[in-house]
Amino acid sequence: MAPGRSAQGEDAAGGRCGRTECAGVPMKQSVLVTRAVFPDVVERLREHFEVEDNPSDRIWPKAELIERLHGKVGAFTTGSVPIDAEVLAANPQLRAVCNMAVGYNNFDVAACTARGVLCTNTPDVLTETTADFGFALMMAAARRISESEHFLRRGEWTQWFYDMFVGSDIHGATLGILGMGRIGQAIARRGAHGFGMRVIYHNRSRLDAAIEAECKASYVGKEQLLRDADHLVIVLPYSSESHHAIGAAELALMKPSATLTNIARGGIVDDAALAKALAERRIAAAGLDVFEGEPTVHPDLLTVPNVVLTPHIASASVATRRAMANLAADNLIAALGFGPNAGKPPSPLNPEVLRP
Repeated sequence: MAPGRSAQGEDAAGGRCGRTECAGVPMKQSVLVTRAVFPDVVERLREHFEVEDNPSDRIWPKAELIERLHGKVGAFTTGSVPIDAEVLAANPQLRAVCNMAVGYNNFDVAACTARGVLCTNTPDVLTETTADFGFALMMAAARRISESEHFLRRGEWTQWFYDMFVGSDIHGATLGILGMGRIGQAIARRGAHGFGMRVIYHNRSRLDAAIEAECKASYVGKEQLLRDADHLVIVLPYSSESHHAIGAAELALMKPSATLTNIARGGIVDDAALAKALAERRIAAAGLDVFEGEPTVHPDLLTVPNVVLTPHIASASVATRRAMANLAADNLIAALGFGPNAGKPPSPLNPEVLRP
């Protein structure tokens, strides 16, 4: 069965009707695809639903989002689309919201659960691709790749110097991971097995000994992590508790030779404090794929040379983005009672709203 309440839609006048028939006329439930996505994924959804999509990829203001959700029982969303108590209150017919992302801080999961609305995300399918990118970003920061490329493009390279853009080694260094979930573990494996790094991590709870052994990782306290890491990679989920988990005080504990890489979510790092630490060379470099208030970037980060900046693309391989889109579609189709997994979506965040 689908989550929360019986499978019902609405007719054009807003009256409730059965899922497959209204006034004797077969009907499909309506869903909203809030951002542009692969056309074949939209067509998959159209096999089961009336679909309103957004091929122009315009980000709707909240008032317009609320209006477009009227009469929709499900939504295919991304991390830029807020589903909160206000949106839910204006759309009591909504039954499932399915993120094309592993993160879900755009959802008020508690409010959704209270209203019987299923939330889903897309874990696992982006783990290895995101870990690849995180490692690449860390290496680019450590070896000053972006900084030296800009130097070359400006025509300033006229001769070789013994200390020209010297950076820090990855092999044999200490890799510190803050947040040791799937992606953190994948980064740890790359560091330990591929580059002979000493791996330390801090997490809300310590991992099982078998996982630690596989990752060749040692659990340490947060302060020790910050003090000992040559390269700190942040892979925490965002929440009110993790907001500014790395601020001025934490940056002050790091080595002047250390790098920081954030592939988690904007807001976990205090971007203003980080820009100041970089400008004052209190840490050596940073690599950032996520930002507070993105797509806006703190202006001070744009003025310091020792930071590599990318526009939230850690999962951006064709195969991975397709896998994410298809998993989000699988979740929406199953949540609303269709397909081989009807009533059992693959990756629910609040499975308690599903009926047995």
